[in-house]
Amino acid sequence: MISAELTIVPVGTCDTSISKYIAAATSALEDNGIKYKLTGMGTLIETNDPDKLFTAIKAAHESIFREGVQRVETHVKIDDRRDTDKTMEEKVGSVEQKMGK
Repeated sequence: MISAELTIVPVGTCDTSISKYIAAATSALEDNGIKYKLTGMGTLIETNDPDKLFTAIKAAHESIFREGVQRVETHVKIDDRRDTDKTMEEKVGSVEQKMGK
């Protein structure tokens, strides 16, 4: 299972809010059929297919340019674990179990 964390930052916008750009990127992920979870600081992505992952990331990145932004920073962190299929929820659950929750 591949888990990734995606953070996209539009550069040079005239507003401190970036929610409209994140909405465009999130829509691009949905259009690519990728499982995701939006957080306050980035987006978590999950798939078994590396090609699907990179296609979705590219679509999200490009969606910001279609919103009129001329510069975009995209940060990606990938955890590609192939010995077992652990979902995002299972990873969190494992930590919470060890915390006694």
